[in-house]
Amino acid sequence: MNDFGGGGLAIWPSAPYDSRFSYCLLPALCILSASSPLPDKKNIMKRLAILLALSCPLLVMAQADLRLKDPPASAALFANGFISTGQRERDMALSPDGTELFYTIQSPLGLFQTILHALKDGSGKWSKPEVASFAGKFSDLEPAFSFDGKKLFFCSNRPLAGDSIKDFDIWFVEKKNNTWGVPQNVGEPVNTLADEYYPSIAKNGNLYYTAAYKNGVGKEDIYKATWENGRYTNVAPLDTAVNSLFYDFNAYVSPEETLILFTSFGRNDDRGRGDLYMSTKDKTGQWQHARNLKAINSDKLDYCPFVSFDKKILFFTSERTSLSRSYPAVPATYASLVDQFNSPGNGSGDIYWVDFTKLGKE
Repeated sequence: MNDFGGGGLAIWPSAPYDSRFSYCLLPALCILSASSPLPDKKNIMKRLAILLALSCPLLVMAQADLRLKDPPASAALFANGFISTGQRERDMALSPDGTELFYTIQSPLGLFQTILHALKDGSGKWSKPEVASFAGKFSDLEPAFSFDGKKLFFCSNRPLAGDSIKDFDIWFVEKKNNTWGVPQNVGEPVNTLADEYYPSIAKNGNLYYTAAYKNGVGKEDIYKATWENGRYTNVAPLDTAVNSLFYDFNAYVSPEETLILFTSFGRNDDRGRGDLYMSTKDKTGQWQHARNLKAINSDKLDYCPFVSFDKKILFFTSERTSLSRSYPAVPATYASLVDQFNSPGNGSGDIYWVDFTKLGKE
């Protein structure tokens, strides 16, 4: 979350699943109503067979074979039409065991955002994304798993009590008996009267996040809070190998704290409204000067990085667009424009993926 982001594969077309199911099921219902009204067992079974045959393909559409192997060598839309639908998706988080994912969907102008949740079943099929059990009332976004997968951190403007929204804080939920619990505020010294965004949690519990404090290095910075004796202490900005005099935000930090990916806006080599940068630690444990990931950055905002726990896939959000500035050969039609404006690549933000094993070595 920041000044620029509004706050961070057999896949089906982008039409809403529920409406597609309802409209497509209508012919089946018409067939049944037009058939013989005799209530004998044979007639009932025949009707059920017709209904099942017509509706099964639609029921399958509520799930998808979400491909998480063989990521592309070049950045490409992730789960086109299933996760990336043209409805302002961002902030991908995949569980350590690869069976659960969370991400954010945003309203126009970023007035409201909430976290969506999908699960993989025993057959390898993914459920249709739904609003997470702990979300949907206030603006929740930027989910991030702990290393053991038992906690999910996120930021929210939910109140500590009552119904009035407040500033954005870091919150978390714990998973017990396969159920995510009630959100808990991380508390001080991490959360303040200012906004805190985009949590990333190391294996040892250290927490990295974004804030624009008055004592920062630049206009917006990446901070680290040390987990010690069951509480957070020693909140401090990362050094100038990572933070600059400009806007540095939305950082992913590897569980071992040896690699950091983040977005920066305003640097000399920034291509657009914010580029992804990477830094690694040297032998002394110090961050090296961050470098621009030119191979995947666009001339638009590229942000919200996350690397899968097996270190093979980099997910990130991008506002790059495939929309045209003109249509000189064939004039645009209303239908074609509505389709383009409501599809991935419309510039509102989509989730992308790329092979990180090669990218990390460049």
